[in-house]
This record gives sequence, C-alpha cells and structure tokens, in this order.
Amino acid sequence: MFETDPVPRLFGLAPGVDFPRALIDGLRARLGDAPPEALARVQIIVNTRRMARRLRDIFDAGPPALLPRLSLVTDLGESWQAGRLPPPAPRLRRQLELAQLVSALLDRAPDIAPRSAVFGLADSLASLIDEMQGEGVAPETIAALDVADQSGHWARIKRFLEILRPFFDGDADAPDPEARQRRVIAALIDTWATHPPQHPVIVAGSTGSRGATHMLMQAVARLPQGAVVLPGFDFDAPAHAWEALADPMISEDHPQYRFARMAHAAEIAPDAIRPWHDAPPPCPARNRLVSLALRPAPVTDQWLRDGPRLADIPGAMADVTLLEAPDTRREALAIAMRLRAAAEEGITAALITPDRTLTRQVTAALDRWRILPDDSAGQPLHLSPPGRFLRHAADLFADRTGADALLALLKHPLAHTGAGRGTHLRLTGLLEHHLRRHGPPYPDAGTLRGWAQARQKDEPAITRWIDWVCTCLIDRHRPGPDPLATLVTAHRALAERIARGAETAEGAGTLWDRAAGEEARAAMDELAAEAGAGGPLTPPDYARLVHDALAAREARDPVEPHPRIRIWGTLEARVQGADLLILGGLNEGGWPDPPPPDPWLNRALRLQAGLLLPERRIGLQAHDFQQAIAAREVWLTRSLRSSDAQTVVSRWLNRVQNLLGGLPDQGGPGALAAMRARGRGWLHRAALLEEPGAVPRAPRPAPCPPPELRPGRLSVTEIQTLVRDPYAIYARHILRLRPLDPLMKVPDALLRGTVLHAILEQFIDETRADPERLTHHALMEKTEAVLAETVPWAEARALWRARMERVADWFISGEIARRADANPAALERRGRMTLCDPAFTLAAKADRIDIDPQGRALIYDYKTGTPPTSKQQTEFDKQLLLTAAMVERGDFDELGPMPVRRAAYIGMGSKPGEVNAPLDEIPPARTLSELAELIAAYDDRDTGYVSLRAPYRADMRGDYDQLARHGEWDLTDPPQRRKVGQ
Repeated sequence: MFETDPVPRLFGLAPGVDFPRALIDGLRARLGDAPPEALARVQIIVNTRRMARRLRDIFDAGPPALLPRLSLVTDLGESWQAGRLPPPAPRLRRQLELAQLVSALLDRAPDIAPRSAVFGLADSLASLIDEMQGEGVAPETIAALDVADQSGHWARIKRFLEILRPFFDGDADAPDPEARQRRVIAALIDTWATHPPQHPVIVAGSTGSRGATHMLMQAVARLPQGAVVLPGFDFDAPAHAWEALADPMISEDHPQYRFARMAHAAEIAPDAIRPWHDAPPPCPARNRLVSLALRPAPVTDQWLRDGPRLADIPGAMADVTLLEAPDTRREALAIAMRLRAAAEEGITAALITPDRTLTRQVTAALDRWRILPDDSAGQPLHLSPPGRFLRHAADLFADRTGADALLALLKHPLAHTGAGRGTHLRLTGLLEHHLRRHGPPYPDAGTLRGWAQARQKDEPAITRWIDWVCTCLIDRHRPGPDPLATLVTAHRALAERIARGAETAEGAGTLWDRAAGEEARAAMDELAAEAGAGGPLTPPDYARLVHDALAAREARDPVEPHPRIRIWGTLEARVQGADLLILGGLNEGGWPDPPPPDPWLNRALRLQAGLLLPERRIGLQAHDFQQAIAAREVWLTRSLRSSDAQTVVSRWLNRVQNLLGGLPDQGGPGALAAMRARGRGWLHRAALLEEPGAVPRAPRPAPCPPPELRPGRLSVTEIQTLVRDPYAIYARHILRLRPLDPLMKVPDALLRGTVLHAILEQFIDETRADPERLTHHALMEKTEAVLAETVPWAEARALWRARMERVADWFISGEIARRADANPAALERRGRMTLCDPAFTLAAKADRIDIDPQGRALIYDYKTGTPPTSKQQTEFDKQLLLTAAMVERGDFDELGPMPVRRAAYIGMGSKPGEVNAPLDEIPPARTLSELAELIAAYDDRDTGYVSLRAPYRADMRGDYDQLARHGEWDLTDPPQRRKVGQ
C-alpha cells in the first residue's frame, strides 16, 4: 500500500474537510485495484469511539466491501499480548488515596489551602500523576527540579511531591490508566522493532497531544506499512510560520503546535507533511485567511506582508455569520431559531461550544418547537434528578436541617415515590404554609410533631407521615469523622428510605429507575466498592466527595432526539460533518476556557520537567476552532454581556476581525460588516419572536369597592398605610391577599425589631421587681439569652449583640431617668377602640405604658431604625397619637381612662435618641376627629384606594406594587377610579 521509504509517513487533511469520509476515500484510492481482502488487512487506530462509529457508518453505507480492523488507542491494552499487565486502578480509588495524603499535608501545613479544598487538590494531584506517567516523567525528575530562583512555596511543594513515588511502582497490582497505557504502547513498539507488522497500520484523527499517543504515532509512522493521518493540518502555513512554533513557552497555545512537534520528532519539516487525499476544503480562500489570522504571536507582523495577497475575501466570508448578542439569553434564542430553520430546511446543523450553560439555554429554547437536539455530552449526573436528590441527602449529614433544605427534599420528584404520594404532596403543602407563616428557620422534631398533633383530627395520616419526616430529615447531622464505608451505607439507606416514603417498608421508590437512576446507583456502588481506600471523613468532606463522584458521570436520556439537530463538544466536532456549524460562546473564559490552576508546578517548572504546559488545552481548542470555522456554512456567536458583566471577545475571533478590518483594499471591512449584518438580522427575528405586541399601559389603580366590603377594623400602624398607600389596605383586607413569607427566614430588619422588643420587654419586666438589675451587665445578659433562643444565625447574633452594646449605656441612663419619673404599668398591652359614627374598630398594642405619681400616662414605643419626626407624625405616622387617644378613653384593659402626659419613640439605632409625639399640637380629641373624618371618607363608595397615594420616598416599594402594576405608571399619573365588587 505504501512505497518503501525510510522517511516517516505523516499525512494530513485540511481544516474543514470531512475527516472520516476523506480518510476512507484516501484509503480506497491507495488500494486501487487491490483484491477485496486487502482492505480487510488494514488496521485503523482512532482516538474516540465516536470516530470509530462514524467510520463504520460510512463503510455500511456502501459500496459493499470487507471492513478494515477498527480499534481505539485505549483498546490496545485489551489484546491478549497485554494480558500480563494487571487492570488499571479505578480513578476514584486513586483520588481517595490521594485525598488522605493531602489531608495529612493540610494538617501539617494548614496555610496551604482550606480543608474544603482536599478533594479538589486530590483530583489535581491525580491529574498530575496521570500526566507524569503519560509523558514518561519519573518522580526523580521532579526531585531534581531547580527551584533556586523560585519562591519557598515551590520548594515545599517539591518536597511534598515525594509522596508520588509509590504510585510509579512498575510492579503495582493496579497501575494508573496512563501508566498502563504507556507500558502497553512501549511493549507494542518493542515487539514491532523485531517483528514489524506487514499489514497497513494507520493512526488517524489524533493530534498526538498526549505523550503515550505521540509515542505510538511516531512508531507507526516508521513501520514498513504504517502511516499517520493528522486532522485539520494547515497546508497554507509557510515555512517561516512553522519555524516560529519551536518554543513551547510562546507557541503551546497555537492550533498547529502539536503538528510542528510531531514533525520535529519525526525529523521532517512540517511542510513535508503530504495530503492524504485530494479532497478540497469547503472554502480554500477562508482557510488561507484563518491561517494568516492565527499565525504565531511572534510573527503577526507578517499580516502586513501577506495580508494584501489574500484574494476573494468577500467570497471567503460569504457563508459566515457573526452574531453579537446583547446577552446570553438572546444569543441562545437566536441560535435556537437558526437550528429550527435548519430542521425545516432538512439540513444537518450542529452547535459546537464548551459552554454547557449555553447548550442548556439553547435546548430550553428549542423546546418551544418540540425539538430535542442530539446532545453528545448528555446531562451531568449531579444535575439530574437522582443526582440532586443524593446530594441533598448527603447534605443532611453535614449541617442542621433548615426549612429550605427540608422542603427541597420533601418536594423533590423522587421523594416518597412509593405508596401514598398524593397524601405526601398534600401534607407537604400544608407544612410549607406553616413554616412560611410561623417558622422556625431550623425546625426540630418537637415543633413538627406539635404542628401535626394540632391537625391530626383533620388529617388522620399525618402522624405516621410526620414520624417519617422527623426520622429521615431532622437532626441527621453527624459530628464525624466516620469511616467512608459507614457514611456510604448510611447515605444510601437514608436516600432509599426518603424515596420510598412513609407507607412502604422496603424498596427505593423510583430512585434507581431510568438511565439517570441507573447511573446514580453505579456511582454509589463504586463509592461503596472503593470505600476502603477513603479512610475516615467528616460529613462536609463526604458531601463534597459525593458531588465530585456524581459530577464525573453523565446520564443520557433514551428519548429519541431530532436526527439533524445536534449539540457537540469540541472533541466530537473533529470527527463529524454537518451542513451548518454554529460556534457558540466565543468569549474569553468560555472558548477558550482558562487553564485550571495548578497548585503543584508552575509553567517554568513544568517545562523544566518535560510536562505539558497549561496552554496545551487552549491550543487544542484553537485547533478545534480552526477546523470548525472552515466548514461550508458557519455561525460565530458571542454575547456582549454575561451575568451583568462585560465580556471579552475570544482571541481567535478577535484576530479574524482585526485582520479583516485591516484589509480595506481586499474588501475585508465590507465582508466583516456583512457578517455582522446577517447576525443582526437573526437577532431582529429573535426580538420579533419575543415581541408581546401592543399592550396598553396599565393605569394607576384606585379601586372603589362597595362600602359593605370595606374594612371595619384596622390597627394603629395600618392607619399610616391607609394614608400613604391605600391600595395595600385594599389588597390585604378586601382581596384578602398576603405576601408569601420566605421559606427560610433571614435576619432582616423585621426580625431585628421583634428581637429587640422581646429583649426590652423582658428586661423592663424583670427590673420592675428588682431595680438593682437596671445595669449595663444585666441588659447584655438578657440580650445574650434572647439572641441565643430566637436567632439561630451566629453572624446575626454577633452583629446585633454589638449594636446593643453600643447603645446599652445610653438606654440604661435614660431608663433610670424614666423610672425616677414614672413606673412601667403595662408592657405589650393590647387595646381596642370602637367608633360609632362611622362604625369602626381600631386595634393597638402598646410597647410600654408608664404611670407617674399623679396618675398620668407616659407611652413609649421602641424603634430599631430612625423614629418618625414630629412633622411626619403630624401628617402621616399617627401610631403614638392614636395610642394616646385610646389611653385617654380607657381603651386598654384594666388601665382605665387617664390623661397622657407624654408619648415618645425610643430610637435604638446607630444614632439613639428619643422623639416626642406632638401631643400639644394635635391633642387626642383632634386625633380622634381626624380619624373619624378619614374613615368616613373611605366609607364613601366613590373614594378609591389609590396606589402609593403619599409615599415616604419616590423609590418606596410596597408588598403589592406588582399587583398594582407599578412601573407601567408612575407617581405623576392620575389615579383611575373604578367600581369593583358590584
């Protein structure tokens, strides 16, 4: 098949060429008129199963022929000759062993990294071992590294890497996969040295970026009937461009660097690499332009010399669309629209991107047309329903169960999938409503059983259900550490019990069903099988281990996808052909993604040791970009903003744009403008798709319900709301709508006010009988006790304790003066006042009412924020004025009527102080008259409940602004009164 030639046979196929098809066409052309069995003697070694399947599909499509032997590089170790080598160790076992070593390191040197980084460091250390074994770098090489001009950190790391020696034992019972692969290839090469195969051997589709594969390719290229076929080889690069790729420190990220390295190792010039087949690329002119745009950085000045030689730039970029979307959502929508159009046109289209967030957004957008793309990556297992369920269950061991975590598990679709799921969902809804209204943020078994007992009469099944909830989900956190085997067993048993529910004694519900469930069970089985290598783990470390073990796997839904719409990673795109390729997410940080941080060796030490530089991944992605942009029709898409931050255009797209912009004589700027115009056209279509049409702007509401529906009872604090935002009263008391309380209460201003009132109420009550305790120390003791009881957040307790500490002396001195003037008579006392004309009830709860020796009342109200000023109380905030009027009328039980000497707010904020109510300006009689006038006005059927009638600030926000459609109107719009409820 090949002529006898001592020069290693390296061939290539240009970017954009359908590699698998051209490989077969070139093979058939070389066999010519050879007998049919000649093809069967050919051995083709490829690097991915997807490539092997595509080659098999092309052969199956005809014409009829005997098939060559197709094998993977990784399958070489499965031959009978390699049977003497033990099977490789599972990666999880190695990660667990390394995690123990890293944990011991952090115990000795905690300044290196936090404990939470144990498994991340173990994983990166496992990758370093794989790379060393794949590249043939021994631990002795690491030990001999010169760190004299490096920081002391690297010297310490080098000493730590001495622990790697046992993993390089050639006689290990279970070698690492990379070590075994290199030994297999080395043994195969040794065999070929004495008994070279006489049949053709072809390595196709690999770039040789890994050391063992590179070694195999060099050996095959020198066989009597061996050849290497390189994908995406740049035949347009001149000799001086190849010469600039000699230094890996500055060239590792170039798309053609690996081929320059391959040619150098084969002792031939890169421009001596020959075409495997004469199949032309879809657009040779575009290949030449991209080749020039991606020249190595040291020789980009050649643009000035070689750029004017480019011909037919407009034609080269005629089938290229540049879409620059304002954000990722609109980028995904435009891509989805183009993929839908491709499905209607009957062409094959593929989205290529390493950005999994973008692929999920595109998949969701395609769902509106019931198009399910064929996603080669599947779904990450940790994001699948079983993966999320197992992660939630593992988190129960690590921390107290909050209301949010409790409901997340109870409402999960895999929870309680045994008998009685309908009852479970109904009771879960009732429990959620209770927790939102009454809390606590961290429920315990006592409060949950008390709630269930109160509802037992209406819900007979609630007792068994709440026992199941308390047993499975409450107080499951463990102090740790525990053996990994114990944690895995307990975790699996707990997850299965939660999944089967309260009414089933055995089984796991539907937890392990379908593809994702089977993959999740395999992950848990592997954890159990390798638990002996893990040692004891704390529950947080175990939760992170479960997350990592699930994230390393993928689940593919067996639902049949669309046959022509596909989503590929960059690796899959190398071996597939499509009529339209969409290169999505072309921003720095996405494509290319930054190299992962290496905590063990920096770039200089890596080069010194003979390891790959971090830019290797960028170079491979650059090669994928160069191949994909050479397709017949191409889309290049990016978003200008992502997560409210400005993005940076991908370096390769930026080079293409800059080159086009710098060639006005060849039509470069016009071609670039045309590319952008095509992208804007699709963005316009996407905007039209989401255009809601002409919708009239909502008016400022002022509903006018009939008098019989209007509230006849309000609290003194709601009178201010009636003045400032009447619509809130309408929504709460007439529509009977209440804002949904947060599931997990947070230490906000409302809770702080509640806690402050509890502290001062208890402190004042206790010191009434024992005035000697009216001290700073006693106040802080009471603060500590109430915070410990009511505030489960350590940060909030510390902050609120410090705030009380700042004002404690001021409050105590003021309280001593208040006690000398009057004695506290009522704390948190409720009162009720009834008006006859109009008929109305006013409710109040006074924080504190003192009585002086003359029988006069002094009313105090505590404020954690800034108390209202005297002017604000005169116009809007009537709370203290109304309370004073009620005290004078005797509307507080057991106190009787009495004159009010003083009413004041006690501000406990950052600037403590007291603000008196303007009782002299607005006496109680006038307050009652104004209240009656206000209520009478709202008894009029023509008086509307105006939204934001008199807000405190222009940016004031209320609980019912969305209901009132605030934003479609502003405060300058006149209210529109409308009869309702007739």
